[in-house]
Amino acid sequence: MAKVNGKYETIFIVNPNLGEEAITAIVEKFKALIADNGTVVSVDDWGKRRMAYEINDLREGYYTLIEFESLPSFPAELDRVYKITDGVMRSIIVCKD
Repeated sequence: MAKVNGKYETIFIVNPNLGEEAITAIVEKFKALIADNGTVVSVDDWGKRRMAYEINDLREGYYTLIEFESLPSFPAELDRVYKITDGVMRSIIVCKD
């Protein structure tokens, strides 16, 4: 039986103090990682936003929302890469199915 792709969306917040080039590089890294392991449905750069509460003494973060389809095993790997990537302050992956 063939594995069925699931529909997911992920939001991650990048430290805005890294500078525009570093933020773009991190966003591109995750777009490429998701594309390599599934299908990117849409990417929505929300840009710099004020956060509800401080994280690491910062009041703002750079938000990116990506909707994608992948095998059910991939979100765990994506989460692992978020956790080891410098500059990613918070992330969440949600199954939309």
